[in-house]
Parts: sequence; structure tokens; C-alpha cells
Amino acid sequence: MTVHFIGAGPGAPDLITVRGLRLLQRCSVVLYAGALIPDGLLAECDPEARMVDTAHLDLDQIMAEIQAAHDAGHDVARLQSGDLSVFSAVAEQVRRLEAAGIDYEMVPGVPAFAAAAAALGRELTVPTVGQTIILTRLSRNASAMPEHETIANLGRSRALLCLHLATHLADEAVEELAPHYGRDCPAAVVAMASRPEEVVWRGTLGELGDAVRTHGLRRTALILVGQVLAASEFRDSHLYSTERDRHDCVLPPPIS
Repeated sequence: MTVHFIGAGPGAPDLITVRGLRLLQRCSVVLYAGALIPDGLLAECDPEARMVDTAHLDLDQIMAEIQAAHDAGHDVARLQSGDLSVFSAVAEQVRRLEAAGIDYEMVPGVPAFAAAAAALGRELTVPTVGQTIILTRLSRNASAMPEHETIANLGRSRALLCLHLATHLADEAVEELAPHYGRDCPAAVVAMASRPEEVVWRGTLGELGDAVRTHGLRRTALILVGQVLAASEFRDSHLYSTERDRHDCVLPPPIS
């Protein structure tokens, strides 16, 4: 028996990996995160599978479901929205599985920031403008942030900042970031990325707070702040540049 943690992607049913979909279709037990998982994806599950919505379960109850499946020898598909590597609450589940001696594997998914970039039609790393992406959040009404990871501290880098689950604190984010980025810095909000109800707003950091309120951008939204969002004058990537030294293309000799 194995617990398969599967990144379900940002919302569109077809933004799941082939591996994740195949596992989902064959597992006897499926634990999924309520409204965050699209019905179209759940429809791919085995009709005989035990379906458990974990939206109102605590960690002990979730682990009890997994333990019961383990005792019965049934593989579990644990569907998590987005990708497993960030803000997925997988770490505490894995810790308990390891303590219980239950096997698990992780199958990555499309993260929210990648879906937001697609919605904006933007690459988030632009030559000479920005090569760093900071994925973070604010700590109100959630787990506390490490004291050195305030957005004021992170903002000093002036890298592209992607704020998860922070639209209700947009005004606070603006005040903390403005001294570093400037109120005219390009900003965007993508809500419900990849879903039919997707909403995309583009503007400046100074306009962010009003835009969130005006458009009702509250749930499942990502705030992005950084110069790369509006970059147009930049050098071509070194990889495709006609000025690149052709010696850069020479492969090293094979290891004998």
C-alpha cells in the first residue's frame, strides 16, 4: 500500500500530469481538498473508489482514513491543489506517515504561480530585468512567518514577489513594499487561474488595494509585484543570442 500525494494543479481539470492522472484512476481511496479540486478531475476516479472530502477533517481524521486504507491494503490518492512543494501542508502528513511506517510518494503538479504567469502571458524571469522569483505569503490568520521573512525584508531584493492568499491584506502589502518597489511598480492579481471564472487584473502597486476591492478578488488569488511584469526593453536570452560565443555550444568529451 502506498499513499500517492498528487499535485492536482491550479484548477483546470486537464492541468494534471499524466502520471498523476493514471494514479488517480487506479487508486481505491481518494482524499481530496474539497472545493479546491475540480469536479472534472474527480470524475476520473474509479467509480468504486472511496471518496473522502477532507475540507472539514483535521489532521488526525485524515490520518485515520489513511491508516484504515493501509490496514485494508488499499492505495490512496491524496489530491492536493497546485503543486506539493509550496504551501501544501504535505510536510506534517509525511511526518506522520513516516512515524507510522506507511509508504508514500510525491507526484508534482502545476503550481499557482505558473498558472498565473500563463494567464498574464508573461515569462517571470526576463534577461537583465529580473531572474529571481520569491514565493511567500502573509501570516495573518495563518501559521506565523519566521521573523526574518517579512515582506518588508523580502522586498529589499526588488525581485518578482508572488504573494499567496494575501488579497485581504493588499493594503498592508502595498505599504510595506512601496518603499522598495515604488508605487508605480507593475503589479497584477490573478484569481482562479486556469478556471473558467479566471480573473486577471494588471496595474501598479499603488492601485492594488483599490483594485482588489473593486473587482472582489478575494478567493484563490495570487498577487504579483515586480518590473518583469511590464518589461519590454531587454536583451535577448544568452541561449539564443547571435552574439553568443560559439564555444559556449561545444559539449565536453564523453566520460570513458
